[in-house]
Amino acid sequence: MKKSENFSEWYAEIVEVAGLTDKRYPIKGMNVWTPYGWKLMRLVDDLVRLEMEETGHSEVCFPLLISEDQFAKEAEHIKGFGDEVYWVTRAGGDDLEVKLLLRPTSETAMYPIFALWVRSHADLPLKTFQLVNTFRYDTKQTRAFIRVREIHFFEAHTCHANFEDAEKQIVEDIEIMKRLAKKLCLSFLILKRPEWDKFPGAFYSLAADSLMPSGRTMQIGTIHQYKDNFSKPYDIKYEDENGDHKYVNQTTYGMSERLVGALVGVHGDDLGLILPPDVAPYQIVIVPILAKGIQEKVISECKKLETELKNAGFRVILDLRDVRPGSKYFDWEIKGVPLRMELGQRDMDKKVVTFARRDTGQKMEVDRGDLISKINETLLTIAENLLDRARNLLKENTFSAQSIEEVKEAFGIVKVGWCGEESCGQEMEESTEMTMLGTPVEKEEFKGKCVMCQKPTDMVVYMSRTY
Repeated sequence: MKKSENFSEWYAEIVEVAGLTDKRYPIKGMNVWTPYGWKLMRLVDDLVRLEMEETGHSEVCFPLLISEDQFAKEAEHIKGFGDEVYWVTRAGGDDLEVKLLLRPTSETAMYPIFALWVRSHADLPLKTFQLVNTFRYDTKQTRAFIRVREIHFFEAHTCHANFEDAEKQIVEDIEIMKRLAKKLCLSFLILKRPEWDKFPGAFYSLAADSLMPSGRTMQIGTIHQYKDNFSKPYDIKYEDENGDHKYVNQTTYGMSERLVGALVGVHGDDLGLILPPDVAPYQIVIVPILAKGIQEKVISECKKLETELKNAGFRVILDLRDVRPGSKYFDWEIKGVPLRMELGQRDMDKKVVTFARRDTGQKMEVDRGDLISKINETLLTIAENLLDRARNLLKENTFSAQSIEEVKEAFGIVKVGWCGEESCGQEMEESTEMTMLGTPVEKEEFKGKCVMCQKPTDMVVYMSRTY
């Protein structure tokens, strides 16, 4: 199936043949992470951990189960997730006096403990994060990595002395998102969600939206300003320098395995995956080119090459399977390995290694003496090319519209004038069958009319069809 002809079928086929996940687990929406897919996810997690540690966050791991009484403390939160919860009502042979639930997200698990951890202004800011599984009974059609019921989830939770400090955390989170996206070679928009689509209990919500080649957007990250909306019901207070007790202001920052879905959708082609070098499970595959009488000699040289590259810090695999080189090329192209190296007698005689780039298919010969520097240069060039492609995809499929009819016909992301009234916004969504993604965090200069009520406005809003 070609990506340009039917993105949905192409996507489903690619995640399966590339060995990223096994969807045959007998509970719908709960898939098995296969070795290759899990290695990819862990490398993404490693980038997240590095960003968190470098910005002063500490990793925690809270229990999976939440009691119903704690979940019910924040009314808006339970209103938002109540229909998506998996409940535990029995343990052994006994009915539980207090029902338990599998976390849909972790505010109501963490915040009763935050109330014990935060006592004084000296305890602030409290900056924590965890990488855990969350569970949501999503009734829509499931799709690997994009819409599942057991979600591999990153969440950062912070507490601050006041709203201004929490706002600084929001700015830091946006910068973290930019750095992560660059390493993943993804392009995105940061938009403030409309009031009716913000996270339950949030003061406001920001989202990072990435555009898929299908013309639909996918939310790959969220940042929420809670103000004191959670600290009041959970009694998270601190004593300031004057001895006064004040409620903390809080933020959260979340991402999930949707990042893997974005990597597949944005970078892949008709041959399979194309993985950014920073997260590719194998950055380099070595394929021996064998001929009668020289097999042992070539394999020995390939093993030396493998050791040399591993010692230089690259993730490398040497393919010694007893199949033709063409079959190996096909298999590793599907898996998206950024760089293929071919080594045979001819290469050894010339003291070169043949490179093949996965992103362009370009082949080149590289002197053995220049090997390490050339690999670094080539992997960097591949990453830059993938990022440029992603940026161009977003730029070339973002349009301005002056009327609802133009919005309905738009492919990709469309920008329109909006008066700011919820009634107009929801009517825009209903009449176009699109989602209002929100307004840009950095205000854009705009003068025009609301496409619904025709009132003059200086507010621009982004809309798209979504996953």
